[in-house]
Amino acid sequence: MTFHCKNYDLVTSSCKRLSGECVPARKGCVLEGRMVVSDELAERIRRINEESTRRSLKPKPQEP
Repeated sequence: MTFHCKNYDLVTSSCKRLSGECVPARKGCVLEGRMVVSDELAERIRRINEESTRRSLKPKPQEP
């Protein structure tokens, strides 16, 4: 299966909508919930989501 996404940046091979790696059906993707993914892709999506959550929960350094 192939598809074209208006959010895919051909120059950087990334997702403009999510500002990162293009992984179809990940959280925030226009295909989320609209397709069935393989177990391998589901695991990759889970790791990306966990990493994003960890980054957002990481305390930001305070300015002096």
